[in-house]
Order: sequence, then structure tokens, then C-alpha cells
Amino acid sequence: MAVYKIVEIGDEILKEKAKPVKTVNASINKLLNNLADTLYCAKGAGLAAPQIGVSKRVVVVDIGEGLHELINPEIISSSGQETDLEGCLSVPGIIGDVTRAAIVKIRYMDRHSKGKILTAGGMLARAVQHEIDHLEGILFVDRAVNIRKMKQKEK
Repeated sequence: MAVYKIVEIGDEILKEKAKPVKTVNASINKLLNNLADTLYCAKGAGLAAPQIGVSKRVVVVDIGEGLHELINPEIISSSGQETDLEGCLSVPGIIGDVTRAAIVKIRYMDRHSKGKILTAGGMLARAVQHEIDHLEGILFVDRAVNIRKMKQKEK
């Protein structure tokens, strides 16, 4: 496994739409492992493949309840709205308030090519939406209001 350097705002890959995964193979499984290693090393809640310079529709999310690996994730339904504070490993030191769906239903493939559905609320819903945005070339600062530098106590 490997820990990758996280690509930061200003890099073109973060503004591009990531390419769909056609076949889940050893290379995609290795990417999932590397994303997880990088996520845990950076102490983040989620990480998308473009954030390590790979244009693939692959994300990992762990809000402290275990790792979710999502290949070609797609929001198929959503409800409600919640506004909360967000930051991003690719936009270090910056936070802002982002309004997102309160509950989302996501269709995706797992590392074994099985189609799955995830229904998520709360922090998990927010993290998954944030990472799916990365696959669309959208950064949280594109959606945020009240953008500001993180204070020492918020780090």
C-alpha cells in the first residue's frame, strides 16, 4: 500500500470530471487501498481519486464508523437540507458553510463489482456528497458561504 501526496486547489485535475470505472480489477482494488491509506494518514473523513491525481470515479469515506469504498457512485435520490461546516484535504486551512441534502441514496459498485445501494444521513451523507462533488470537478469552496481561514482551535 502507499500514501500519496494530496493534490491541492489550483491543480487542474480537481476541476475535471473523473472518468467512470469500466472494470473493477486489481488496479482499482489497489487504488482503493491506496486511497484508504492516504485518507487515514491525512486524518480525513473522505478522499476521492482525483485528490491523489487519478481521474477515476472512486471514493473512500470513513467518518469513524468503518470504511466505505464506492466505485462509480451516483446519487439516485435525496431529501431534506442541512447546512454545516466543511473543510477539505485539497483546500488546507480553509472552512466554510455548505448546504447539502440531509439524506441521500447512493448507487455504486464495491471492490467485487457488486452493485450496492447506500442510504446515508448526517455526517455520512455530507461526506459522501462532498466526495462525489470531487468526481464532478466541484470543490466545497464552490458551494460554500462564509468561507474563512481555520482557527487554531478548529484544526
